[in-house]
Amino acid sequence: MPVFNWVALKPSQIDGTVFTELNDEKVLQELDMSDFEEQFKTKAQGPGLDISALKVKATQKAPNKVTLMESNRAKNLAITLRKGGRSIQDICTAIETYDQQALSLDFLELLLRFLPTEYERTLIGKFERDQQPLEELSDEDQFMIRFSKIPRLAERMNVMIFLGNFNDTAQLLMPQLNAIIAASMSLKSSSKLRNILEIVLAFGNYMNSSKRGAAYGFRLQSLDALLEMKSTDRKQTLLHYLVRVITEKYPELTGFHTELHFLDKAGTVSLDSVLQDVRSLQQGMELTRKEFMRQDDSPVLKDFLKVNSEVMEKLQADSKTAKEAYESAVEYFGENPKTSPPTTFFPMFMRFIRAYKKAEQDIELWKKQEAVAKEAESGSPGSEDQPQVKLPIQKAKRQQMDMIAELKKKQMVKEPLIYEGKDGAIEDIISDLRNNPYRRGDKGRGSAKKRAAGQSLQVTPDISLGPGSTYNHRQQVKDTLSQVSVRWYLALSSCIPGIRLHWRGWSLLETRATISPPPR
Repeated sequence: MPVFNWVALKPSQIDGTVFTELNDEKVLQELDMSDFEEQFKTKAQGPGLDISALKVKATQKAPNKVTLMESNRAKNLAITLRKGGRSIQDICTAIETYDQQALSLDFLELLLRFLPTEYERTLIGKFERDQQPLEELSDEDQFMIRFSKIPRLAERMNVMIFLGNFNDTAQLLMPQLNAIIAASMSLKSSSKLRNILEIVLAFGNYMNSSKRGAAYGFRLQSLDALLEMKSTDRKQTLLHYLVRVITEKYPELTGFHTELHFLDKAGTVSLDSVLQDVRSLQQGMELTRKEFMRQDDSPVLKDFLKVNSEVMEKLQADSKTAKEAYESAVEYFGENPKTSPPTTFFPMFMRFIRAYKKAEQDIELWKKQEAVAKEAESGSPGSEDQPQVKLPIQKAKRQQMDMIAELKKKQMVKEPLIYEGKDGAIEDIISDLRNNPYRRGDKGRGSAKKRAAGQSLQVTPDISLGPGSTYNHRQQVKDTLSQVSVRWYLALSSCIPGIRLHWRGWSLLETRATISPPPR
């Protein structure tokens, strides 16, 4: 048959319930279970069960055992005892002899919750007076009877837990107390920090003198406001300016944070919790001494007190020193020890130190950027005069290009693109200038005949077109330019290399041309 997964009740749990009024034996006698067995049998089921034997077995009720504990408490105790993995006698003997090797600390802390209550002790006493056999009790009840027989059970359990926790707790509290002491004393004794706060106070009074009046001090949270106050150009904060002043005027204060120690560790310490833990250790040590006085033959207690008494005394002294040093430091900086725990007090200095270092890095970066910019502007020493020489040329060329662009724009809007003047005179001039070189008017063409064969004409590099010059076409060019539109300047300048025209007078100022022999 398959298993019906229900949650069964123990005999002790059915008192006063509906199940006390039910008779399942009668149902089994009235019904034929063979059909049910056939319908619900499993595939791997063996031969059929003997119904008569099942009925006899069903009529046998479990014996009603006496219980001394509440059902849920007994169930939890059973789970705890299984975790211990030891017999009832071994557990109780280890407690009586303070044997920490036999019982783990976790098991002891779980077992501490099952100390016998007054009601349970009353039931145990009644059971013993009635001289009832232990076999009628469950394993949990039998453990409870043996457990309650241990003298000073609660004290022994607490002492064993204290012995197991003492070393770890002491090693955890010592560094925290030392961090509070070192951080508090370094803050109070730092002369550089004091001078920096003096500079901050001076600048604050200078800024507020006309509105709020002078102040004698400020709360430490005001140090955060140094990052919120910005200059007029919004490029730096008040802290940046103070760092510049300190670097330039008070360079001996720049490394003030090297005088401050363990601020980060002290900022994570809950001093009240640490002091409470020290007091708890002291109470445990006193309880251990009392147990040793009652049972001075215990080697475990004797060795523990011999080794750890000095450790406890040092913990007490350090806790007192840490409390006094911290309160003194907090009051020294104008704060209230009751409202300023270490987790609030020390982080204010940590934030200020981080912001100060960041401001120093920013200023150093700005200096490097300024140096690079100045070097880029000045350039190399050999090229200092080059921009001055090229600047007028580049400026003139840019102006010329702007003027040409403007003329081309006007030409596109108002005039046709073809080059035409009165009677086509300008096209004839441009064609003639392209095909025939310039010639002097006071010299005849016959001079070329007098040169020897193969002798080339000597060309003068500069030929003036100013007043008094007698080039061919000079008068014709001037007359034509006075009648044509501005656009002819572009055409003429593109056809005659090197020619320069004065814009307003329309006079030819100067040109450089190469004269070649005329074509034959």
